[in-house]
Amino acid sequence: MRLGLILLAGTALSASAPALAQEQAAPAAEDAGTSPEIVVFGQGQTRQVQQLSNADIAILAAGSSPLKAVEKLPSVNFQSADPFGAYEWSTRITIRGFNQNQLGFTLDGIPLGDMSYGNYNGLHISRAISPENIASTTVSQGSGSIDTQSTNNLGGTLEFTSMDPAAMLGTANQALDFNATAGSDNTYRGFVRGAIGKADAARIMASFAYGTADKWKGDGKQRQWAVNAKAIVPVGNVDFEGFFSHSDRAEQDYQDLSLEMINRLGYDWDNFGPANYQLALQVADIAANRGDSGTTPLNPAAGTTYPGKIKSVDDAYYDASGLRRDTLASIGLKAPIGENVTFKLKTYLHKNEGQGTWGTPYVNSPTGVPMAVRTTEYDIDRKGVFGSLAFDVAFNKLTAGAWYENNDFEQARRFYAYESRSNPGRDHLKFMRNPFFTQWDIAFNTKTYQYFVEDEIKLGDATISLGWKGFKVDNKARAIVAGGRTVGDLSTKDWFQPHAGVNYRFGGGVEAFAGFTQVTRAFASATTAGPFSSTQAGFDAIKPYLKPEQSDTYELGLRVTEGAFRGVLGAYHVDFRNRLLTIPTSVGIVGAANALQNVGNVRAQGIEASGEYKFDFGLSLFASYSYNDNTYRDNVVVRDSAGNVTSTVLTRGKTVVDSPKHLAHAEIAYDSTSVFGRISVNYMSKRYFTYTNDLVAAGDGKGFVPSRALVDAAIGYRFDAGLRQPLEIQANVTNLFDKRYIATIGSNGFGNIGDNQTFLAGAPRQVFVTLKAGF
Repeated sequence: MRLGLILLAGTALSASAPALAQEQAAPAAEDAGTSPEIVVFGQGQTRQVQQLSNADIAILAAGSSPLKAVEKLPSVNFQSADPFGAYEWSTRITIRGFNQNQLGFTLDGIPLGDMSYGNYNGLHISRAISPENIASTTVSQGSGSIDTQSTNNLGGTLEFTSMDPAAMLGTANQALDFNATAGSDNTYRGFVRGAIGKADAARIMASFAYGTADKWKGDGKQRQWAVNAKAIVPVGNVDFEGFFSHSDRAEQDYQDLSLEMINRLGYDWDNFGPANYQLALQVADIAANRGDSGTTPLNPAAGTTYPGKIKSVDDAYYDASGLRRDTLASIGLKAPIGENVTFKLKTYLHKNEGQGTWGTPYVNSPTGVPMAVRTTEYDIDRKGVFGSLAFDVAFNKLTAGAWYENNDFEQARRFYAYESRSNPGRDHLKFMRNPFFTQWDIAFNTKTYQYFVEDEIKLGDATISLGWKGFKVDNKARAIVAGGRTVGDLSTKDWFQPHAGVNYRFGGGVEAFAGFTQVTRAFASATTAGPFSSTQAGFDAIKPYLKPEQSDTYELGLRVTEGAFRGVLGAYHVDFRNRLLTIPTSVGIVGAANALQNVGNVRAQGIEASGEYKFDFGLSLFASYSYNDNTYRDNVVVRDSAGNVTSTVLTRGKTVVDSPKHLAHAEIAYDSTSVFGRISVNYMSKRYFTYTNDLVAAGDGKGFVPSRALVDAAIGYRFDAGLRQPLEIQANVTNLFDKRYIATIGSNGFGNIGDNQTFLAGAPRQVFVTLKAGF
């Protein structure tokens, strides 16, 4: 703690340095990987925006998600139960109180959808590209630029840009990079990347990555392999670009916990795992005998008393996993038309096969085993195209663009039999085949039509941005196997979503910005999310009254630079309307249909500050802080099927779930010719996990998990061996002080009141060592 306080104090002092000089221009996205600045504070922009270069990912433990890098930025709340921030069931990112499925994500402009675990319209960034191949990450804490290919971005966007092979080649005609990592819990990872061509001519880059690790608790593994390739081919004045990615990811899950379970069983409690099949059978038999699982008892001799500290059939399951295979490809071009017009066009496709598995004691296998494998299965086939025309006329830069996507998504719930009581005959790290029962199977088609128009007007020291975007999203659901799930049609249409902003340079390195953006979110098209996750009767009843979620974002701020200091101070106010609340009606493993309701408005407002001070001898200090006051503006009125009010949930004035009021990050970094390192502390205040902020009906205000501060450290050394790049050894320690804490909240949703099995424990201290070489 003393070290953490020193870090915070030292960085705060640096952030208070005078701040009145000229700030460097933000690099273009394609050049971000070669920028000397790790964080760029959005100079010249009319909204709150920061950009991180690849250097900020490279200093993390190898294989870390780029989302873990952006947690240092103000108002960004990132959580994960693993040390890399890549375990998808646990990964959550919120910005200004907006959750992950209300944010927009793109890679080189390609839409990644809402990047949720059960993604119906995209894929996670950890599967789309290896982190070593990301050149820059741009975070807009507001709703982002209006040219973003997204219909989810109510509360912010993250735009990832892949590396240009030229950044690897430099002046050479060929290059090869190699990384090897080993560390805690049998972690092993290798990465190799090669490039050929010329930096100013045709060039191509390809990479292969493989990583595997044991879970930090319990039994099981998490592994992934991925292939990436990118080519840029200039033909005359036209630049052609191609990108390809294939990823195969398999992760055995950690058990979701509640506060009561943590107190009774501890942070290290987990699923029984492949190693303890017999204990899982015993608990399943007991649950059936007690009537807890609702299944037919198959072994009355097992009795009715749970072993040890186990009190519930939901305390642990036999096994669980997330399996995903993705292929993503795109072809694009950029061409000048005359002297003042630029044309861009890109087409893409994405195919996904996915399964989320659970060893459920709520269904018996026909083989006489008191459990079965329950899956939620995902098949995505997306094709799309987007493009723009930009006109430079006098003091105007006028841009118009459009995006179209056709998405065929099939989602199913199936059950697979375990072989026998002596042998499960099923590996949860492999795709399940030959089900004995399909509960439901729904096919969705979603067509997205979006356009935007924007004019950037430069008038001396002032830049004015005016524009709007509009879209129509048509959702159609049909039943292959109905299973009581919802089918039908639903559309979202808003052809005018305005944007306005201004930036003014006062001179001396000081500039001010202010902006307004209005955004609409399209309805989700999945059986496990949004309107289609309700019952058919519930969907039919609410459909005539459904309104899409909308947000109005107002923000203003000041950016300053003086000598070695750069920083930004901003404030924001967001009015969020028509919040759609999806209410789980069972524990997650049962997967019953949800209830859906429009529960009114949310107000989000706060302040954000971040700054960096760089000394001449390689030392740099960085700090960020945000205060976020995000509250529900309405109570939730519960009605019966006849429309009569049955109860009122008192949520008005309560803090939004998973929305800490205080977020702070501080770090000290050093980088000389040979020695480099960084130590950082990330603080998050308490987070509520019930909509009423209460744990009991009496209104105790204790429905929260406590604050936490985590410290990570890295140190490395470079050796000049006469190669293209120095040999490099880097050691990373995550959670340096081995803090026990709750990482993810909301893994199984949120409730109005009371405890809930919806938490994931954070990883303890982990150590990793990476060797890097460039030939």
